This record gives sequence, C-alpha cells and structure tokens, in this order.
Amino acid sequence: MKIKGASKKYYISVDTLRYWERVRAIPPFKRDSTGNCDYDEEDLDWIQYSKCMRDIGISIERIIEYLALFKQGDNTISNRKELLIEQKEDLREKVDILQKTIDMLEHKVVHYEKLMLSYVGKLRKNKN
Repeated sequence: MKIKGASKKYYISVDTLRYWERVRAIPPFKRDSTGNCDYDEEDLDWIQYSKCMRDIGISIERIIEYLALFKQGDNTISNRKELLIEQKEDLREKVDILQKTIDMLEHKVVHYEKLMLSYVGKLRKNKN
C-alpha cells in the first residue's frame, strides 16, 4: 500500500507518517522500484499500533522506546511488557479522571434540568 492509501486508511496525514518514520515511531518505509513508499501488512500493523497509542495520549517518545526494544529482540520481552503495563496503568488513571468528570457533568445537567422545571412551573403559576 502506498503512503496516501495508508494515510486515508488510518486518518493520518502523510506528513505525520513521514515524521513517525523519521523519529522511528514506525519502522522505516519499504520502497518500491521507483523509490515510493510501499507498506506491507507488518508496516500497516505498526502504523495502526502507533496511531492507537497516540490516540490515547501516549507520548511519541514511549512509542519510539517500545519500537527500539522490539527491534532488539526477544531479550527485551520483559521490558516491553513492563512498558505496556505502565502505559495501561497511566491510561486507567486517565479513565478514572474522565469518569469523575462525566459524573460531575451529569450531576450538573440534572441540576439544571430541575432548575428549568422549577422555572417553567413558576412561569405557569404567574400566568394564572
């Protein structure tokens, strides 16, 4: 798949894909005989992984670190696992914060619904 196809598939700009390759957040592009990027399934998996991680707020540095460990081979499996566990714990903390915010907003919405009902009731009472 060419870079434009990958860009469209994952809703990532071509510039972002090139940047990710340059900083090593994804493996280097494979090139076809004309020098154009030509992604295979493994490349697309790395793009999908990096996008997923970025979408949830994981830093580009952590993604680069993970890829570097991966390239070093099986002797880094425990390091990679630990990195993923840390990221999962960070994400759970963010989810907890988001849930508390959702709960607070829901409380506010209910409060304003009650105020609106009270206001409508007062208007009706004043009309009579």
